[in-house]
Parts: sequence; C-alpha cells; structure tokens
Amino acid sequence: MNAPLIGITLSHFRNRYGLLMQGVTQAYLQAVQNAGGIPVLLPLTLPVDDLQPLLEHLQGVIFTGGGDIEAHRYGLEHDAYVAQTDAARDQMELDLFEAVIAQQKPFLGICRGIQLVNVALGGSLYTDIQAQVPGAHKHDFYPLWPRSYLAHTVTVAHDTRLADIIGGGQVWVNSLHHQAIRTVGQGLQVSARSPEGLVEAVELSEYPFGLAVQWHPEWLQTHEPMRALFRAFIAAASTYGQTAKDASSHSVSRVPHRLSSTYVGD
Repeated sequence: MNAPLIGITLSHFRNRYGLLMQGVTQAYLQAVQNAGGIPVLLPLTLPVDDLQPLLEHLQGVIFTGGGDIEAHRYGLEHDAYVAQTDAARDQMELDLFEAVIAQQKPFLGICRGIQLVNVALGGSLYTDIQAQVPGAHKHDFYPLWPRSYLAHTVTVAHDTRLADIIGGGQVWVNSLHHQAIRTVGQGLQVSARSPEGLVEAVELSEYPFGLAVQWHPEWLQTHEPMRALFRAFIAAASTYGQTAKDASSHSVSRVPHRLSSTYVGD
C-alpha cells in the first residue's frame, strides 16, 4: 500500500529581512513521516476553486497551530485579547475544512486546529484563558522551557476514539495556547479535559476519523501515546485511500467496453 499523502496547513510569517513567508515547523513533517505518511504543504494563497482538485489527491489533512482566529468568526465584534490574526488563513482553512467534511476525509487538528474545527462547526472560544477562566492553570507558552515540556495532565474520557488510541484516564501533555473552546461545536464530542475542566480534545461523532487536540503532539514524539496518535491518523488515511482506490477501480470495471475504448488516450 502506498504511503498516504497528508495535507498540512501553513502559517504566514516574516523572515529577518521582512519578507512575507509561509511555513510550518519541521516537527509536523517529521511526525507525519515517522508514522508512515508523506506531508504535502497547502499554500494559504490557494484559491478556493483550486482546493477541490488538490484535495482529491490527499488522504488526510492536518490543521496546524498558529495565531488567533478572527473573533467575528465565532460571533464577537471585537475582543482585546485576540491577536496575530490572519484573515486569509482563516478563510482558506474554513473552506478546506468544509471540503474535507464533504469528502469524509480523515483530519487531525492541533492547537489552533482544534479551535478552527470548533469554530467551523458553530462553536465559540475563550479569547484568553487567564482573563476569563477563574483559577485556570497557565496554558500559554513557557518561554524558559522546551516546547516538549509537560505542563499539565488531561483526563481522557474512556468511551472515546482518543482513549482507544492513547488510553483513557490521565495523560501528560505540553501547553502552548492562550485560548480554548468555550461552547462546543455541533457534532463534536469532548474526549479530554484539563484539570480545571477546559476542553483539551474533541472528536467528530459518526465520522471515520475526525479528531483534534489542544496540545502539540508533534513536539512529543518521544512519548508513545503521541506517536500512537499520529500512527492512528495515518492508518485512517491509508484506509481512506485504499477504499477510494477500490471504489474507483470498481467504477471503471463497470464501464461498458465500447465506452472504455472510446476514451482511451484522453
């Protein structure tokens, strides 16, 4: 079986010369490759009409971390805590998510990715945990520690896909976010929570493989549960690809010989 092609969304940033760039940390790429997939970078400047033909060649998509989603996307006119927004990225990823769902492709959301999935399905966000959740632990970046620093535990619900993959109960995770899910989007099941009750993982009910986490598993590849998460995602993408291939082959085999011959060479 061929390795599945996994689309990975990008972030805008400026390099030291002030040039506008698009990219993603290598940790995402390495995690996908280690699990048996082939990463494919998805340009933010890609018009929506070009998303569909590209998506047809992918067997799965990762919605990556990054800056905040524009507040108006989840019903707020303005919020002082929302920063580093990117309208082009928001729109591209929302369009991409809609197309992914329409084709029932496996997806994995990470950090901003879980928030994007939630907003796309009608949910809302805490725009700043420290300001809006009394007694909350520190969830944003720990600048004096590596990104793999295990900041707190999450409790994984036992009756979930996530539990089937990484085990139920308490799991240690890193933490690099200042926002979090407030109201849960339509069709999403909460599969993990932080000690103070914040949503840390969701999965799309009645869907082949639709899972998103608030932490960054790509930075935790020395931890078996996080490697298992990527392996499960890549396995689902492989299954999707094989099923699509079998369906296509079956469809071609049903084409009358006269028509098949007519179109050879097109």
